[in-house]
Amino acid sequence: MTLRHLLEVDDLSPLELAAVLDLAAAPGADPVLRGKGAALLFEKPSARTRNATEMAVVQLGGHPVALRGDEVGIDVRETAEDLARVLSCYHAVIGARVAAHSVLERMAAVASVPVLNLLSDLAHPTQALADVLTVRQHFGDLAGRQLAWVGDANNVFRSLSLAATMAGMSVRGAWPSGFGPEPDHLDRVRSLGGEVLATTDPREAVRGADVVVTDVWASMGQEDEADDRRRAFTGFTVDERLMGLAAPEAVFLHCLPAHRGEEVSAGVVDGPRSLVWQEAANRMHAARGLLGFLLGGSGPGTSVAEGPV
Repeated sequence: MTLRHLLEVDDLSPLELAAVLDLAAAPGADPVLRGKGAALLFEKPSARTRNATEMAVVQLGGHPVALRGDEVGIDVRETAEDLARVLSCYHAVIGARVAAHSVLERMAAVASVPVLNLLSDLAHPTQALADVLTVRQHFGDLAGRQLAWVGDANNVFRSLSLAATMAGMSVRGAWPSGFGPEPDHLDRVRSLGGEVLATTDPREAVRGADVVVTDVWASMGQEDEADDRRRAFTGFTVDERLMGLAAPEAVFLHCLPAHRGEEVSAGVVDGPRSLVWQEAANRMHAARGLLGFLLGGSGPGTSVAEGPV
């Protein structure tokens, strides 16, 4: 048995990603956390992630223990490494929503239980899994589907572009100059056999796409850049006219919270093509599937992680 961490989507293989999605879609779940705890650390505020992950733990028979950043004081009261060692004494898994991805890497390097990324500045894998699950539920086969991202190439985009590529989808992205992904991320997508077709014209990215995705223009920690970003992203609002360029059966996704009138119009996010509430519900199912996979839940291609009894 091998200890597995999940800090980014491509810590899974494509076959393992499919197994996680199968577990997420299954009507029942093995109680792999029965009698065990799950430490859920939230250095950043959370609504969907905390509710989704806590309920996923409950559905797997476990007891979630949510911790705020000010309660544990990472690298203030004690180091990230010491905190990971301590939490490993009590819990079967550690989930952490942190500002710096390097904190997760440091925790995973010493933890004796799986460490799960619940969000970092570089990645948001549980959101990407929920997004791909939502698209699979709607369309069935994902291979050959076209996904268009409109907006900042942020942590959500990074994880989603990896997950979509691993699922056989093609990825396009539209963002103003200076707001695109780093070259090393594009190399990461290529290593999975994909390519991000980038443009500064949202219409070019959306035309004929099966799935259109956006996110806020200023993420947590970028509030002081909000005004500059609104100006930079003028013309990048996903509205009814832009959605009209997508495929006739195209759907819209947004990880939420949404700023109506900025990155998306009310008519789109609340309209008939929007799957955002199904997508939000799938945060719980995706977390359950991922935890089940990491902790050895039954399903095709699942893996077992070592951890305390």
